[in-house]
Amino acid sequence: MQFAGKSVIITGAGKGIGRACAKIMAARGAEVIALSRTAADLESLRQEIGGRQIAVDLADPAATRAAMREAGTVDFLINSAGINVLESSFDMTEEGYEAVMGINLRAALITCQEFGRARVAAGGGGAIVNITSIAGHRGFAEHLCYAASKAGLEGATRVLAKEFGPHGIRVNAVAPTITLTELALRAWSDPEKSAPMMVRHPIGRFAEVDDVARTIATLLSSDTEMVTGVVLNVDGGFLAV
Repeated sequence: MQFAGKSVIITGAGKGIGRACAKIMAARGAEVIALSRTAADLESLRQEIGGRQIAVDLADPAATRAAMREAGTVDFLINSAGINVLESSFDMTEEGYEAVMGINLRAALITCQEFGRARVAAGGGGAIVNITSIAGHRGFAEHLCYAASKAGLEGATRVLAKEFGPHGIRVNAVAPTITLTELALRAWSDPEKSAPMMVRHPIGRFAEVDDVARTIATLLSSDTEMVTGVVLNVDGGFLAV
């Protein structure tokens, strides 16, 4: 069991990539502490993999800190929670900005900070993987705040790697392409919409949630002990063409 005796906090664990990460990490021996806003998602995950569940609205900074402290000191952190509000650059609203930046960036910085403080107090070591997006590398219409949040998280990942590194804490990120969560399946089911994007993927398909989750597990494992400060594209070659 690759992660036997280890523990991991996963934000956004109720759905999508976060849930896939929870299932893979549990299958490989880790104790999972799942954070999500939706109690029903947490309960169904508990029935699947066990572990611990903490219901929290990551848009609330104080609640985010409290949830991390309730979770306690663990070995790994996966920041998967994220939202998007589709607004053009002309139509951006303060509400959309606050919602997207609050969860995608501020909450991730808080969870990293609390994780890092706990790990240092415990003697150091551990690893973080933040989930960003190819939207932080290419311009997509109606993704202004989303792109800013993901590009910001990539910059923060590099700073965290530099400052946490002396304590033995590795910090990396993955930048997935379109990943076929339930929400994405609905959004990209129309061939007229998906075909122009698909043709830009040399590997010939979009990502599945397990593609991303397995990559994250590798970055947390002892196989990548010299890898930190990296943003790994999980994009089927999208950014190469």
